[in-house]
Amino acid sequence: MNEKANVTTSPQAVRALRQANHVRHARSVLKTQIAEGQITAAEVTLTCPAEANGMPIAQLLSSQRHWGKARRTACLAEVSVSENKPLGSLTERQRRIIASPLSHVTARAPARSPWQTRDKKAL
Repeated sequence: MNEKANVTTSPQAVRALRQANHVRHARSVLKTQIAEGQITAAEVTLTCPAEANGMPIAQLLSSQRHWGKARRTACLAEVSVSENKPLGSLTERQRRIIASPLSHVTARAPARSPWQTRDKKAL
């Protein structure tokens, strides 16, 4: 049972692993940019960069701040698109439909002043 597996890696397998790692890293950077507000999910949906082609639309929506499963599911149910649908397989019409409710989500919200409070009764 303690035998080592005889694994031979072909040049093709090595290239495939490198490509997969490159795509995973690029998607990670893209999701971080969305979470930090440097780019919006609507922009990514409309432009569909190459690294996002195979990314499920649910991953893209969930990378936004304050977007969990409930909000993501409600948004996609409203536009009748499956959560597992890859971004690259969406039609131009579907991209516009998905991006329209996301257009109100701004890239970076302005910082609140420390003097502003949510509850005026607290003053």
